Amino acid sequence: MATKPTVAPSLLFPRDIFAALSPSPFLLAHLSPQTQDTPPIRPNGRTAAEFRKPTINTSSLTHCSGSAVVRLGDTAVVCGVRAEILLASDIPNPPASNPTIRSSNPSNTTTNGDEDDATEVSSLSLLVPNIELATGSAPTHLPGSPPSALAQSLTSRIRSLLLSTCLVRAHSLRITYCPPPVTSDPEIPDAPPEEEVKAYWTLYIDTMFISLDGNAFDAAWAAVVAALRDTRLPKAWWDEDLERILCSDVVGESRNLELNGLPVAATFAVFAPNGGLGIVQDDEEEEKAWVLSDPDAFEEGLCLEAVTVTVDCTGRNSRIRRIEKNGGGLIGRELMKSVARRAEERWKEWSAILEKGNT
Repeated sequence: MATKPTVAPSLLFPRDIFAALSPSPFLLAHLSPQTQDTPPIRPNGRTAAEFRKPTINTSSLTHCSGSAVVRLGDTAVVCGVRAEILLASDIPNPPASNPTIRSSNPSNTTTNGDEDDATEVSSLSLLVPNIELATGSAPTHLPGSPPSALAQSLTSRIRSLLLSTCLVRAHSLRITYCPPPVTSDPEIPDAPPEEEVKAYWTLYIDTMFISLDGNAFDAAWAAVVAALRDTRLPKAWWDEDLERILCSDVVGESRNLELNGLPVAATFAVFAPNGGLGIVQDDEEEEKAWVLSDPDAFEEGLCLEAVTVTVDCTGRNSRIRRIEKNGGGLIGRELMKSVARRAEERWKEWSAILEKGNT
């Protein structure tokens, strides 16, 4: 009796095991389309140019001046703004320029006005951001561990972007006092008294990641912007009799911060399976490297080049407020235009959600 030939079992791996054993071929298999009419689909189900849909909830923390919770896929972050008063008498080296002159024209949005605001806010440290990652948000960030290099880098980038964009106007953080006029001779008109800056509001911007699945900077920056838009400061004034700052407990007398535009950050990562020697071409042509919008943690571990574009489209024309690029040279000048267009589309999505969350 003839025996049936034995067939060697095929070697099949489940999806998760294939991604863990060969992450780069796994991502390449998804990005390489079977036909020219089929767009490349990433393992997370998105196309190369597709972003994750964000969600924002504001006023989530009751003991903060402003707060926001932002979720970007499986990346979730909460931000709280705490306002404290800094007396001008406690400042050892006050700014050399006279803030009284600039406060008389709060609508000044010129370049010199932005530079003066950034100098004043930076020299007095009126904006103090801090990012916490050691909350068990990811396997690499264990609770109780010291601040990681990523947390310190994100904090530095957030502070630098707050100052370079002049997001918070310096005059909205001042607490001023105008002394009553002193009448000496009724026939000689006295010069109007000069307005004095008696104190400043210092904003402590604490950001904590609940979970982290890539693109930490975009989520953190969106949470900071949303929390600042939600921040309300109580009415404060200088009492000459008590010689101290008093604050009103009437909620209706509080005021929002005056922010300078709405800058939105969009991060892109470049996946080059041949070690960064590929050529990124147009979407209509075959690509040897892919620019992935809003990368997740799995994709970040395989991409050696990343670029973050911060744009502000609140005015008539779109403004690129900052470009950060690291790790490679595949994205050149021409491709940067395509990346900037993607960032502008991302701004429209963030803007609609931020406006809705702030109503």
